[in-house]
Formats: sequence, C-alpha cells, structure tokens
Amino acid sequence: MGKGKIKRFEELSSYDNVFEPHYSDTLNKDYFLKGKWNQDFFKNDKPIILELGCGKGEYTIGLAQKHPDINFIGIDIKGARMWKGAKQSQEMRMKNVSFLRTRIEFIKSLFSLNEVDEIWVTFPDPQLKKRRAKKRLTSSTFLNKYKEFLKSNGIVHLKTDNDLLYQYTLDILAKNNLTIIENTNNLYKNSKANDILSIKTFYENQYLEQGKNINYIKFQININKKIVEPDNILYI
Repeated sequence: MGKGKIKRFEELSSYDNVFEPHYSDTLNKDYFLKGKWNQDFFKNDKPIILELGCGKGEYTIGLAQKHPDINFIGIDIKGARMWKGAKQSQEMRMKNVSFLRTRIEFIKSLFSLNEVDEIWVTFPDPQLKKRRAKKRLTSSTFLNKYKEFLKSNGIVHLKTDNDLLYQYTLDILAKNNLTIIENTNNLYKNSKANDILSIKTFYENQYLEQGKNINYIKFQININKKIVEPDNILYI
C-alpha cells in the first residue's frame, strides 16, 4: 500500500463523522448505532437517506448541500475513495453527513426498522456473471434487506450506465409488482433531469464522455411478502 493511501486511511479514521465497523461488530450482531443514528449521531429527528456504494461521496455531499434538513449517510467498503467526500464534509463542517466504511452485505446490522427514508444506488458494480447476480444491489437478496429498515413505501433510486443492470432491475420490479415512480433509459435526453438527478459522480462524468446513456429508476418497496428473482436472470 502506497504512502498516500496509508495517509488517507489514517485521516479517514480521525474524522468524527466516519464509522468503520470491524467485521466482528456486524457479523450476526447489531452495530452500536443501529436504531440510534438520529439520537446519538445526528442529534435530531430529521429523515435519513443512504447512498450505497458511495465511492468518492459526490452524491452524498451533493444531496446534503441541497437538503440541509435531511441527514445523509454514504456507505462503501473502499476507504481510499470515501476519504475525498469525508474530508470535504469535514472542511465544510457539514452536520448532516456521515460515512460508513463497511460491506453493504452487513447493512441489516446497521439500521433498524423504519430508520431510513430513502436509498440511492449510484453506479454500482453490475455483477454481470450469473453466479454473482445475488450481489447486485437491486437483487432480491438486497431488496429484502432494505425492507427491514426502510419506512413504509420506502423509495429506492438507481442510476446506472449499465443497460443490463437497468433491465434486470425493471424485471425484478415487474415480477414483484413493485411501484415504479419514474423510469428512463436516457436520463439527460428523455427526461428533464432536476437539480438532484443532475448531480454527477466522478464515474458518471466518465461515462457521459464515452457517450454512454444514463439509466434511472425511482421505485417503492411497497409489499410485505418476500421479494423474489425474475424468471430469467440476465447475465453475460
């Protein structure tokens, strides 16, 4: 590991709005902030919105700037990337931003029933191999996890450059009769992107420069029964 990366990890650990649960803190047990994010960290009762796979934290920061009346938590396992957003939020003294460095697989150990209002999934790894389909952040595996802490009719946003992940997500929503609020396969052409949707991550700017279309789906997890996979799991 290079000296620069080591320094970033050291800085990240020093920030008071960054949490790095150890594996043993989340494996088959509840993290100490589960159910207490408003009470013990944000010190308010404002809504909580998550960004999963937040990378450098551009979306987390951008959303928090536009909505100071909402609390935002960016989650990713890659601390060297997260460092940028965490550092920026510290320098700007943002009180409505936190970052969690952990695996999203452990998310049920981090949040309690009705604790989260919305989720953003921004340009996740599409996990294209069939054997890895359950690792897609819009798979039944993860949607069933989200159900356990999202508020009633909780909203999920997906932005992706990957057409296969976009179609797969539409298929799983159709299979389970989940409500689609907004949907486009070319965000900046087929719809009027508002100030929220127009926030661009480092990777999104790269994809746009390459001429890729940006897919967007906004949907609700509004069923009590278990979410199941679509009949044909897409893969390459």
